[in-house]
Amino acid sequence: MTAPPHAPPARHEDRFLRLIAFIATFGALAFGYDTGVISGALPLMSLPAAQGGLGLDAFTEGLVAASLIFGAAIGSYLAGHLAEARGRRGALQWLAVVFMVGAVGTAMAPNVPVMVAFRVVLGLAVGGASAVVPMFIAEMAAPGRRARLVSQNELMIVTGQCIAYVSNALLATHSSHPEVWRTMLALAVAPAIALWLGLLWVPRSPRWLAARGRLAEAREVLLRIRGSEAQVDRELAEISAERSAAHQQATWRDIGRERWVRVVLMIGVGLGFVIQFTGVNAFMYFTPIILQTTGMSTDAALTATIGNGVVAVVAALIGIWLIGRHGRRPMLMTGLVAVIAAQLALGAVMQWVPASPLQGYLALGCILVFLLFMQMLIAPVYWLLMSELFPAHVRGLVTGVAVAMQWVFNAIVSFLFPMLLDSLGAGTFFIAAVLNVVSLAFVWWCVPETRGQSLEQIERRLRDAHSTERPLALAS
Repeated sequence: MTAPPHAPPARHEDRFLRLIAFIATFGALAFGYDTGVISGALPLMSLPAAQGGLGLDAFTEGLVAASLIFGAAIGSYLAGHLAEARGRRGALQWLAVVFMVGAVGTAMAPNVPVMVAFRVVLGLAVGGASAVVPMFIAEMAAPGRRARLVSQNELMIVTGQCIAYVSNALLATHSSHPEVWRTMLALAVAPAIALWLGLLWVPRSPRWLAARGRLAEAREVLLRIRGSEAQVDRELAEISAERSAAHQQATWRDIGRERWVRVVLMIGVGLGFVIQFTGVNAFMYFTPIILQTTGMSTDAALTATIGNGVVAVVAALIGIWLIGRHGRRPMLMTGLVAVIAAQLALGAVMQWVPASPLQGYLALGCILVFLLFMQMLIAPVYWLLMSELFPAHVRGLVTGVAVAMQWVFNAIVSFLFPMLLDSLGAGTFFIAAVLNVVSLAFVWWCVPETRGQSLEQIERRLRDAHSTERPLALAS
């Protein structure tokens, strides 16, 4: 069957789908910049007020860093509800506005309480974007394109962090203004504006439309992003069948009656523990502080942190290539083994190598190896699974909860890390290695393989797997 006259050639649909993913991931770019910029701003904010800082100590450093993360936990949960009520595109438009408000507020904060308050506001947007962007892309993409398109979310996160590290270093070394950290924070408005403007050209999710009985609109969107009327008819029939099975949009009371949904939600929460208790964000936020403990100067530590961003971007690009060729479970388990080794090596360097330039370079090398495997094999698979695991009739709500818990774990790590490093030193990294061994066991035992399946096929398989008591990862 040929495409209808109003449908553009197939290559145009592919380009349009890639454009949709690119625009949506401006939310991930803002997410990445806002989480990365604090690594350069914190050392400068820790200076006394007379020198342009806010006089932070170890406690308030952790508080300022973690306040965004606590806000993100709330934001991801609320965004799940917003994505169900307003649609994925509508939720992202609201989040773009919140990004702008938070960026301006943190840049103008006169003291720690105001800074913390606006970091929470900014966190609402960061958390919301982390839940909605992968979900939106996954619902737009065909099964064969889903892994790579959703993985662009992780690429844009680390690109945003890399941009933050580079701008931090440039501003810190070339600006004599005592409050240059305010400029670092203010630059976060740029990706938020790009997101809001770009969404004006993006259609709604066809699966969200179909879930509300708007099948004609869903079909029109699918025709714009698939290119084959036969493929559109097959996909719409599959979506409609799942919608008919669910009858209507579920509530939390309905979820309480569906054991398999609760189990899959707990797997999503467990994956949040896995990604955050690797300690990745301790490195993304506090690498300059770690390097300063080896005797490295502030400017040198900020410059060295650019390596974090570069390695993360390169790793994400490799991860996008790998994720289309390998299963989710093997990538997660291989990444965790490498992360455990890097944490043990870093602990050994900090424990037994005397404070010196050599210690600083060895510590940086361990951090970069950690980030290479983390961003290549673990982070992209996590965000992909968050877009795949949850059933259509509760996807917004359950994704919001699972991602919210990931942010809670992030906040715990971010808040405790400066104090643990101050009191335990190298022991902090040995503790992280032990926690990663626990995560490795969880992935082996509980995490299912989803490669090569449509969202509807994944849903059916997970529902069937939990009609028995077998471990999900081992269920066929």
